[in-house]
Amino acid sequence: MTLRVAEIFGPTIQGEGVLIGAPTVFVRTGGCDYRCSWCDSLHAVDSAHRHDWLPMDPEAVMTEVRALSGDRPLTVSLSGGNPAIHDFAPLIALGKSEGYTFACETQGSIAKPWFAALDTLVLSPKPPSSGEEVDWSAFERCLEAAGNGPESVIKIVIFDDADFAWAQAAHARFPDLPLYLQPGNLMVDPDKPVDLTETTARLEWLIDKVVAAGWFAPRVLPQLHVMVWGNKRGV
Repeated sequence: MTLRVAEIFGPTIQGEGVLIGAPTVFVRTGGCDYRCSWCDSLHAVDSAHRHDWLPMDPEAVMTEVRALSGDRPLTVSLSGGNPAIHDFAPLIALGKSEGYTFACETQGSIAKPWFAALDTLVLSPKPPSSGEEVDWSAFERCLEAAGNGPESVIKIVIFDDADFAWAQAAHARFPDLPLYLQPGNLMVDPDKPVDLTETTARLEWLIDKVVAAGWFAPRVLPQLHVMVWGNKRGV
């Protein structure tokens, strides 16, 4: 099975969601069924970059992961694009046999059997500001595919009041799933610095929204990697 790999990098820390701060190697594949208006990883989404995506088999990917991690097992995060386009079952089996753990973040539009072999499944449905519309039936099929295998959570990025209201409705659909919210990043140009004052203000805005609503279910987190490294690739 060949994977289309946009980049493999690390070890660094996971910058968001349930595993925030955890030492991680990232395997980012190319290709996505969404075109979010504020996408921060177009190099792994837009087909214009497809000639930069390397075909790699699971053993070649694990060779790179081992080299980056110094053969010390850690978390491998499968991302994209939409990693659910690919068959990660062989890579997960190979890595787990060596003590690595696996997390995946996907929007929940494509369900795959290998979700059940993950340690962590982050489902990140896209709110109205993305310009995409969530198929909740497909989202539910992702949860069914995962079953009781991984820890499954929801992570939603919030850009405006409409996104916030949408996130509340999404949580009402799946009240038993742990929920993580983070302010969206509008400054996605890798060649321009991130305005930390603006980034912090957006985080404060989201915290204030949650508290004012008396909505205590979600955990509100920053995009830690953006605050530290801006939009640099490979960190």
